[in-house]
Amino acid sequence: MKLDHKLDRIAARADELRAMLAEGIGGEAFVKASRELADIEPVVARIGDLRDAERARDEAESLLADPEMKELAEAELYDLKDRIPALEHELRLALLPKDEADARSAILEIRPAAGGDEAGLFAAELFAMYQKYADQKGWRFEILEYGDTGLGGIKDAMAEITGRNVFARLKYESGVHRVQRVPATESQGRIHTSTVTVAVLPEAEDVDVDIDEGDLRIDVYRASGAGGQHVNKTESAVRITHVPTGIVVAMQEEKSQHKNRAKAMKILRARLYEQQRAAAHAARAADRKSQVGTGDRSERIRTYNFPQGRVSDHRINLTLYKIDRVMQGDLDEFIDALTAEDQAARLAAEE
Repeated sequence: MKLDHKLDRIAARADELRAMLAEGIGGEAFVKASRELADIEPVVARIGDLRDAERARDEAESLLADPEMKELAEAELYDLKDRIPALEHELRLALLPKDEADARSAILEIRPAAGGDEAGLFAAELFAMYQKYADQKGWRFEILEYGDTGLGGIKDAMAEITGRNVFARLKYESGVHRVQRVPATESQGRIHTSTVTVAVLPEAEDVDVDIDEGDLRIDVYRASGAGGQHVNKTESAVRITHVPTGIVVAMQEEKSQHKNRAKAMKILRARLYEQQRAAAHAARAADRKSQVGTGDRSERIRTYNFPQGRVSDHRINLTLYKIDRVMQGDLDEFIDALTAEDQAARLAAEE
């Protein structure tokens, strides 16, 4: 009954919005009403499908007592037996509170943790994996920073991934990714374990985070690196420190100090926005007994075992024996399962 009441309210609100638009409202009110109607119209369409199915069920049930119509009614009820619960489930998912960041682009940060050179090599492979995934989705993948080790690995790397619903698809990737394999430098064939941290931050707009210029300490210096492809003789590198939080962002990828500053500010804004989101969601997350991940980069989330050809996600106990395809960006099976698990946990919390 609780679901029915919610659905009736949404259908009534859609009728109200249509009436407002038909009356010829203008300006900001028109834009606001149009946007709200566009947001709820897919839900209203599914409500219509559910109501049609319920009416068909009621009609079929009323015909069961008619010997001539009984067989036809039973066939109709059999078809509706699974359809009505499926429609109800779809609508419950649609009514879950939306994460306003889901539709946004994202900032991807990857850093080797434990394991020395091997961790750096795997960090570079993960970075390439996400780039391939972005290519498959038609997203734009722009490297913001790429500190190579000179051995084919990376010290750290950042990218801006631009497209619709990027954060919704990649937000579960934040955490510690562990690799188990025999390094190329291992002469005795022993398997080593290394770790890499991944962070995915929703891209923030100026209006999302109020940054007081007085809170920033900005240092410029000469870019440096291991043989550095972007090393130059001018002070183009920029380091921005947000004094109240202690967050530090350094950028030297571009030869232009202005471009490095703009990129550093974009990353700082994303980190501050994510910090605000984490604080706002902390209480709600604490109440959820089941969740697929906190987004904390210290949480071990996945293991890539090359000798056995498997990848295991520890949050949902899902193991896939297709490590080569995963490293080529075939991540949807993990991401779909993580999304479904999170939705199930949120539905349980709502009930």
